[in-house]
Amino acid sequence: MKKLSRRAFLSDSFLAAAALSAFGAASKPMKARAQENRISPNEKLGVMIFGCGGRGSDHVLEYLQDERVQIIYACDPDPSQAARIADAVQQQTQVRPKEVRDMREVLDDGNLDIVSCASPNHWHALCGVWAMQAGKDVYIEKPICHNVFEGQALIAAARKYGRCCQVGSQCRSNPAIQEAFQYAAEGNLGEIRLARGLCYKRRRSIGALGAYPVPEGVDYDLWSGPAPIVDPMTRPRFHYDWHWQRLYGNGDLGNQGPHQTDIARSFLFETEFPSSVISYGGRLGYQTERQDDSYIDAGDTANTEVSIYNYRDGKTLVFETRGLETDPLNQADIGVIVYGTEGYMLQLSYGFVMVLDRDGNEVRQFSGGDDYLHFRNFVDCVAARTPEKLNADARIGLLSAGLSHLGNISYYLGEKNYVSPEEAGKIVADLPGNDDNIATLGRTLDHLSANGVDLAKTPLSMGAELRFDPEKELFIDNSEANKMLTREYRDGYVVPAPEQV
Repeated sequence: MKKLSRRAFLSDSFLAAAALSAFGAASKPMKARAQENRISPNEKLGVMIFGCGGRGSDHVLEYLQDERVQIIYACDPDPSQAARIADAVQQQTQVRPKEVRDMREVLDDGNLDIVSCASPNHWHALCGVWAMQAGKDVYIEKPICHNVFEGQALIAAARKYGRCCQVGSQCRSNPAIQEAFQYAAEGNLGEIRLARGLCYKRRRSIGALGAYPVPEGVDYDLWSGPAPIVDPMTRPRFHYDWHWQRLYGNGDLGNQGPHQTDIARSFLFETEFPSSVISYGGRLGYQTERQDDSYIDAGDTANTEVSIYNYRDGKTLVFETRGLETDPLNQADIGVIVYGTEGYMLQLSYGFVMVLDRDGNEVRQFSGGDDYLHFRNFVDCVAARTPEKLNADARIGLLSAGLSHLGNISYYLGEKNYVSPEEAGKIVADLPGNDDNIATLGRTLDHLSANGVDLAKTPLSMGAELRFDPEKELFIDNSEANKMLTREYRDGYVVPAPEQV
């Protein structure tokens, strides 16, 4: 049985992070108290909640458990959202945060130390860069970036300004996951060459593609930010459903996916990008759901998607997205399956992992976890000025979110490349990797059939098979794919290049 070295395990910063010297000699930014060596025990760290929707509310609940912080700003282009957060904080603390629409209005406030970003994905990177340039530390929800270029900019900003930049991959702070990684690192699963991430999560249609008004009071120009202004809006519901429009979100591969790609990637002990990717799938089944062959859902991201990533050391990661009704795979629906030569590991929730032997018998369990642990790790590092002790820094965030972006790029490039099940079978049969690609395709086709999808009417799309250079972080000999590693930005909302942050 091949032992996996502890050094390889530690290199991914689950139990240790890169040396502080990696952040370089940072210039002292603007007026943030947190830039000093340590926070006075008599002071509180001032927090801005940036993006005051459902996940922003979760941020509030976690920060209210920490006596070292005080929420002083609620920031959202929708004033009703900011007011809702301010009301909740005031009710709990008797102190009302100030409500603002534009974060730039208050970034020079010396009482503001932390920007906690729960905005739509297309705002994540610019929020983080602006905050770090102003000397603030940032907590950014997953995915840390809307595209690969933005993640590179965030890494550069964190290093240049000596900031703590934590991504919301909270599994990394949970004892169950940490103990499971330790168990795998000690070689108990044998050699691991395949990991499978799953997002089997029912997603209904978001409504018909059409022309809809922006809710009254919303600053739509500010909400659009780095993205183009789409007027009229094309989805019925303004909030949350942006996840399924690629201008703003990344589909479930980039929404739920970064949690599981993060775990799967790390069980493979991979600390770089893959060397190839191919995705297949589609936005399927909603015509059947509405009993209308002409129905067009307002979303344009895939609700059924299989992405296959191969690394240059010969390991494989597969991620399966299923938005229609489906049964779990080996007990897992939103989780990870790790395949070792001596056994298997199932991550069945954020705080529960089961180990099985080769015959499928349970060997042991790991349990324990709470979102608060991840926020506490972040605040610990801010207070002590120890960004090297973050459990999920910007580099980790990019590597895991980047898998989603590469997978989506393959799908988008092949979106009109419709194939029959037979043609799809011939293509995946020739793909490299450690998965049984035919079996995975077969399960996917069975899933679509069970949901009444007629692939003769709404066929499967076969994405482009793309080669990627993990060192240059660019696609090889594919200019169209490389264009999709970034985006065109609107004036006033440009994410700067890494060398210009």
